[in-house]
Amino acid sequence: MAHRVAPQAASDLDDVWYYVAKESGSFEVANRLIDSITDRFFLLACHPHLGRARDDDFGVGARSFPVGEYVIIYCLKNADVLILRVAHGRRDIAALFDQ
Repeated sequence: MAHRVAPQAASDLDDVWYYVAKESGSFEVANRLIDSITDRFFLLACHPHLGRARDDDFGVGARSFPVGEYVIIYCLKNADVLILRVAHGRRDIAALFDQ
């Protein structure tokens, strides 16, 4: 199975990188976090049911997988793992799907 990143998830990754780089003062810290998150995309592609089912929270077929303080929201689509969003675990993630 392969993974694909939805445009909004790609934008989320950019936002996370910018925030972490700004707050930490280090591009390296931001790069390591993004690498850690994107490494999990490959793990989820190999083990798509590893994440917790979140049908009630984010829609039918949605799953979540934590990476440190962040959460990857994804689903299975056409034999691929589709990364829908990446957000800090303290955010109202369900509200992101109402936008």
